[in-house]
Amino acid sequence: MTPPETVDTAARDSAAGSLPIRILLVEDDDGDALLVEELFAVSGAQIELVRAITLADARREQLDQIDCVLLDLDLPDAHGLAALHKLKTDRAEMSVLVLTGFDDERRGVQAVAAGAQDYLVKGQIDGQGLARAVRYAVERRRADEARQQLELARAHQEENARLERGLLPAPLVTDPELLLTAHYRPGRQRALLGGDFYDAVQLADGTVHAVIGDVSGHGPDAAALGVCLRIAWRTLVLGGRGVEEVLPTLQVIHDAERHFSWMFTTLAMITITPDRASAIVRLAGHPPPLLIARGAGIDALEPAQVDPPLGVVEDAAWAGVAHQLPERWSLLLFTDGLIEGRTGVGSDRLGGEGLAAMVRGLRDESAPGLLTALVERAEELNGGPMLDDVAAFLVQRR
Repeated sequence: MTPPETVDTAARDSAAGSLPIRILLVEDDDGDALLVEELFAVSGAQIELVRAITLADARREQLDQIDCVLLDLDLPDAHGLAALHKLKTDRAEMSVLVLTGFDDERRGVQAVAAGAQDYLVKGQIDGQGLARAVRYAVERRRADEARQQLELARAHQEENARLERGLLPAPLVTDPELLLTAHYRPGRQRALLGGDFYDAVQLADGTVHAVIGDVSGHGPDAAALGVCLRIAWRTLVLGGRGVEEVLPTLQVIHDAERHFSWMFTTLAMITITPDRASAIVRLAGHPPPLLIARGAGIDALEPAQVDPPLGVVEDAAWAGVAHQLPERWSLLLFTDGLIEGRTGVGSDRLGGEGLAAMVRGLRDESAPGLLTALVERAEELNGGPMLDDVAAFLVQRR
């Protein structure tokens, strides 16, 4: 006998929502299938009914487009809870209502324990009850999905917090003459922190080392490598490794820890002498820091030559360039996310000169206010948040 076609001519039930609930009826008895159709028609529920005669037919349906399954437990190719187990194996989150002719409480408990939303007995439920059971099952599934998404969001927040602690640490500098301020803002297309990192440590003799870096790529792989490099840098410096050995050793660690062979890291490292009168700058393909002299000019600490980022050239060397510092000074280290935004004029980018001009206009700001104002001004010129992460690190002699 040919299965009856779905018919629904009753008035729509507004409580059912604006879109029809798509139901898969797995029933081999044509009479029972027709009865289910009539129950839905009488209820006025807004549903779309799809019929499958066997479990095999049901499993061939696009289950991701089904809101709820009405499942008979006695099918030509499956008996008892076997059909339920197989459907839940195919799609664990599927809402399944068992619809059977057996009024067996023990069997019903077993069905619910196996993943069914409810156990309905044919002949003991009317149209309103059936429609209500379907709606409740669908809403319970949606609530479960929302809860799972919430748990996932919480897990992402915890991961984000762990990455933040790793990438954006508290610098180990005790000199009261020095003020260190940092600002980080993730790019607008990022849910997690990227690979930007910074740090600063002070040695027993008063020497202060500061670093800022930017791992290529985005997401957890870049962040994980950034955390690894920052911790390795701090360990090498505090462990007394010679300054000229720090970056070559970091390159070895970088190449061993990166997830993809194409990943590289730009980096700027500054060593400030104990008398605070000079600084040695090493750049690994990174934008040069800005020296802000109180009452004087703003200069980019350009290197004598361009040295490559970490992970690009084997056996690379990074030369240190010494710069004299005035009596009162600030050193601004930043990642290229801050200077790659547009200036608001055509396709021109801000660049180092544009950043220096902004600093001149904002130099009277306090240290924390200066970094925030710089990022906000850059985003204003760009017409919105930067695409890339932005990190800025200011070391200031009071």
